[in-house]
Amino acid sequence: MRRVAGDLVVPEAAQGVVVFVHGSGSSRLSPRNRYVAGALNEAGLGTLLFDLLTPEEEADRANVFDIGLLAERLLQRTGWVREQPEAKGLPVGYFGASTGAAAALWAAAEPGNAIAAIVSRGGRPDLAGERLAAVRAPTLLIVGGRDPVVIELNEEAQRRLRAESKMTIVPGATHLFEEAGALEAVAGHAREWFTTHFAGPHASG
Repeated sequence: MRRVAGDLVVPEAAQGVVVFVHGSGSSRLSPRNRYVAGALNEAGLGTLLFDLLTPEEEADRANVFDIGLLAERLLQRTGWVREQPEAKGLPVGYFGASTGAAAALWAAAEPGNAIAAIVSRGGRPDLAGERLAAVRAPTLLIVGGRDPVVIELNEEAQRRLRAESKMTIVPGATHLFEEAGALEAVAGHAREWFTTHFAGPHASG
């Protein structure tokens, strides 16, 4: 298994690469995202964890909720991933949490950005607004059963998605999926979604 820039992990014969897009108040060091990334690596999927903003930029809360800015950074890093020898030609997917889910969907709607699959964990896909209708990638929305406001916001967003989509509720889980077994469930759902769709019609790298 080779590592590039500390955060890119691509197993031998990887099926694809999942770029993690963290939310407000988090970073590439998020233990939750790192747990899910590890589970995806074990399943033969590559992963990239990176910071969307510099510490100075994060100090301005307006940047944290500037979905267009976050999506622009994501698009830049997506292009970088596709240029790496380990990832050349592999399908690319996005795993977004909180506001990161909106950035993932915004970037996936960009013409010419072929994304094979998207998973949102406790996300705010509604913040992608009108961009939702332009998303072409199959999208899985994972929400905690004890997170009623976010469930409602995800239902609203799903109605605006025209691509294949599915909403999965993890029973008993709150927004951060800190309950016993909750994060394991997220990792399992994400693994199945990515492995299925990396082999599907959207999987061109």
